[in-house]
Amino acid sequence: MAGDLRVLSLRGAEIAEWLPAVARLRIVVFREYPYLYDGDEAYEARYLATYARSPGGVLVVVLDGERVVGASTGMPLAGTEAEFQAPFLARGMPVDEVFYCAESVLLPEYRGLGFGHRFFEEREAHARSLGACAWTAFAAVDRAEDDPRCPAGYRSNAPFWTRRGYVRQPGMTMRLAWKQIDCDVETEQALTFWLRRLDSGN
Repeated sequence: MAGDLRVLSLRGAEIAEWLPAVARLRIVVFREYPYLYDGDEAYEARYLATYARSPGGVLVVVLDGERVVGASTGMPLAGTEAEFQAPFLARGMPVDEVFYCAESVLLPEYRGLGFGHRFFEEREAHARSLGACAWTAFAAVDRAEDDPRCPAGYRSNAPFWTRRGYVRQPGMTMRLAWKQIDCDVETEQALTFWLRRLDSGN
């Protein structure tokens, strides 16, 4: 399998042609715990288009042959919606100094091959190339340790993020609504930000 895999890092207008495949992939992967997202391709198309329109947007895709099996997105925080910026403004952090590492999704059979690190490396390198960013950040959904929906054998990504130098920021939390697979209507979910100071190296 490894011989057929390749990684592309795409910018701006290059992103657009990949968005339908990335939308489908996000729906599949985010259906899993902890997001439990009951996805919708029309919403995904609108959401992902913001990365193609952003002058600082980036999309990293993993291809197995011609099939998209993994994807990761990012853009300057200043280009995101107000909900994403509010926790930074409340802390007095200039949003134009933060690069938002949005989501990373990878099909289960391709995990453990180093693509999680590659996603961060590519987005952090892109953030450095923009010149103005002092921080990289992402937000992760909050779930209780005893959440009954958590499947047996589930492993949190928190240790991996910590090894990458990211630190969870209690209190820097936003609320977003989406429809979960166990609910008939959209409900608000809490997501807490993790930050890393963007150094000059890896």
